[in-house]
Amino acid sequence: MKRALSGIQPSGKLHIGNYFGAIRQYVALQDECDAFYFIADYHALTTVEERDAMAANCHEVAAGLLALGLSPDRATVFRQSDVPEVTELTWLLSCMAPVGLMERCHAYKDKVSQGLPASMGLFAYPVLMAADILAYDSNVVPVGQDQKQHIEVTRDIAGSFNSRYGEVFVLPDPYILEDVAVVPGLDGRKMSKSYGNVIEIFDDAKAIERKIRRMETDCTPVEEPKNPDTCNVFALFRLFASPEEREQMAACYRQGGTGYGEVKQRIVELFFRCFGEARAKREELERDPDLLRAIYVDGARKARAKAREVLDRARDACGIGAAL
Repeated sequence: MKRALSGIQPSGKLHIGNYFGAIRQYVALQDECDAFYFIADYHALTTVEERDAMAANCHEVAAGLLALGLSPDRATVFRQSDVPEVTELTWLLSCMAPVGLMERCHAYKDKVSQGLPASMGLFAYPVLMAADILAYDSNVVPVGQDQKQHIEVTRDIAGSFNSRYGEVFVLPDPYILEDVAVVPGLDGRKMSKSYGNVIEIFDDAKAIERKIRRMETDCTPVEEPKNPDTCNVFALFRLFASPEEREQMAACYRQGGTGYGEVKQRIVELFFRCFGEARAKREELERDPDLLRAIYVDGARKARAKAREVLDRARDACGIGAAL
C-alpha cells in the first residue's frame, strides 16, 4: 500500500478554504493509502511568535481535522514536534542541499521580494519539509499545483543523498489535487488568513451568518440578469451545492429576479448542512480533552517508530554513530 503524507500549519483556525483546498482530499486518501498527517508546528515558528497562540492553534487544528473526518483508526495523526527524529534528519539533508536551490524556492523569494525579514528558518524551510516527507518513506504527497516545487526539491535532495550513499530514501511523487477549487473570500480575493477574509468552520453560528451576508457584491439590481461565472457569491455557493442545485441557481441568475441576499441565505443553509456534523463532533472533542491527547500520543508513537527506522538508515549510510 502506498503511504500518503501531508502537514498543515497551525497558523490559525481552520476555514472553508482549508477544507475545500486540502482537508477533504486528506479524508478521502486515508481510505486509499497508509496516511500520515501532522500538525506542522515547527514550520509555523516562521510566522507564529506567541507561545500561547502556538499552543491554542495546534489544539484548534488537531481537533478540527478529527472533527472533519480524519480518523486515528485509518490515519496516523500527530504533531511534527513530537517526532524529534525529523529535526536530526533535517541536518543530514541540509548537508546535501545546495544554497542555490534554497534561494530559488518561492517562499523565501516571495518574502525577500516583499521587503520582509527572512529568517534562516524560512530559508531552510524546504529542507525541513523534505525531512517531513522522507522520514516516513512517503511516496504520495497531496499538494496543490503551486506547491509542486516542494516535492521537486525533496526529490533533488534525496536523489543527491542516494547518489552519494546508496538507496536510502524513497523518492516521493506529488499527488496533484487538480480539482481543488479557489475558494473566494469575503472580499472576492482568494480566501486566506493573511487577507482577513475567511469564514471559519467552527466559528459561532451567528458570526458565520454575518460574515456570509456581508460578502462583497456588485450593484446589479435584483430584477436584472446576472452572470454566475463571474460572481463570487455564486462561486462560494457552488462549493456547497449539488450539481442540480448549481444548475437551478445558475438559471435563476441568468433570467433575473434573484437577489444576492437570497443566494447568501442559501449559502448559510448549505454551510450548516455541510459542516453541521463536524461542528457537533468538534464540541464533543472539547468535552473530552484526554481523547485528543491520547490521539497525539498514539500518533507520535507510530510516527516516531517509522522515522527512527529511516533516520537510522540514513545515519548508518553516512557513518554517523558507527562503531569505531
